Amino acid sequence: MKPDRAWLEQSADQIEAILAQHKASGQVLGGVVTPRFIQFCVQPGPAVRVKRIVALAEEIALGLGCPTVRIARSGAYVHVELPRNLEEPVRLLQLNASLGTAPPHTAILGLEEAGQPLLLRLPAPDVVHILIAGTTGSGKSALARTILASLALNNDAKLLRLVLIDPKGRGFAPLSRLPHVEGGMIADTEAAVRQLRLLVREMERRDSEHVSTPLIVVAIDELADLLQTGGKPVETAIARLAQRGREAGVHLLACTQKPTASLIGSAMKANFPVRLVGAVASRDEARHATGIADSGAEKLAGRGDFLLVTKGEALRFQAAWISDEECRALGARKADQPTATQLGWRSHRKESS
Repeated sequence: MKPDRAWLEQSADQIEAILAQHKASGQVLGGVVTPRFIQFCVQPGPAVRVKRIVALAEEIALGLGCPTVRIARSGAYVHVELPRNLEEPVRLLQLNASLGTAPPHTAILGLEEAGQPLLLRLPAPDVVHILIAGTTGSGKSALARTILASLALNNDAKLLRLVLIDPKGRGFAPLSRLPHVEGGMIADTEAAVRQLRLLVREMERRDSEHVSTPLIVVAIDELADLLQTGGKPVETAIARLAQRGREAGVHLLACTQKPTASLIGSAMKANFPVRLVGAVASRDEARHATGIADSGAEKLAGRGDFLLVTKGEALRFQAAWISDEECRALGARKADQPTATQLGWRSHRKESS
């Protein structure tokens, strides 16, 4: 779909006509065309509830001749978004090169709605820990790899440590040779429990000594599986790291394909202020994952189509992508940096274990 101005104006008129026909009046004020979707900004008429417009998604899709549309509120407006086929992925290495020098401890997520690079600085007070949610095919593991690779690209191993916990042993495997990685990739549940307990002790040591370097990013793929197999010890350790990690420079990056109410309880909501939500299976899962009613996450297109959710607001973006081969090449290129055995954290852990 390559929309021209006439098509966009005709589509805007069609959206307004469908809303009026169903007594949910609204005016299309403008729109945005991105590589992944076409977005129309609608101002609802007086006393028109957002739910009434959301309920008309199928009628609008039918009227515009597209398979589906996503409808979500943003501030005082409602966005109606039509999918487009993504011809080329947003490549992390090219995007990183275009930025020049990224700020310290700042992850590259991808491109936001207006086509601008979207960055996330982990030590910022409103970031700290990140939860990535999405079904198989949404691109959540690929996004986690992008975040970790972008941090490794722009931060020396002396200043950044990565702990990779991957029960299935696939998602983070291409990153395992980075000199930033502490102790290799951890796939065994017992080893994960030991590592999490060591991290809690390291956090407590840093608290007592008032230090927070090097920054530690604890990446967990398939969080729900790890909680199920590891039980209370895993739950307790993750909760402590989430609650007290920020001052000690310890940050969690957790992925799950099961954003259920039991997993994302009150503790998770309080301690994971940033959510990156890809395509989910249902409207209920979308609500649990985003914490927002009618976010439209169940209508996302997959393959890196995500919402950045923070402070009750959602921003759609296309995640950047890095291949397995590029990850391995990055590890080889960074191999001359100091390894974990040369750093004070690992030395301290050996003395205190």
